[in-house]
Amino acid sequence: MHRVIDLDEAAAALVGQAAGRRSAGLEVGPLTWRDAEASWPQPLETDRARVRDPDSVGVVVSGPGDAELSVVLFRGGWADVDFIASLDDAGSLPASGIASASDFAHRMDQWVTRAFRVGAAAR
Repeated sequence: MHRVIDLDEAAAALVGQAAGRRSAGLEVGPLTWRDAEASWPQPLETDRARVRDPDSVGVVVSGPGDAELSVVLFRGGWADVDFIASLDDAGSLPASGIASASDFAHRMDQWVTRAFRVGAAAR
């Protein structure tokens, strides 16, 4: 897979955003990593040191009620983004053409706002 995104930089952005999200009442789960060199099925690791060749990093953010946002960023420049805001409001969000870790961080802010209808403090 072509490497567009430095996943370690993207992970640092996620960690940097976590305090604001927590102060807004959201729960930020641990980062999960997938190793491209691991045998199928590739397990998810929470310890970055156990991953030699990361091809994705993910996080789950939970909010009030059953609201949840799941984001998995792939080094090729796209993400799988799924959310449940309420029983009547759930789905996937567009997430292709991500050009850098800062682009990803900006989009993550937008996805959090969409899923949880929160202000700037949570982003």
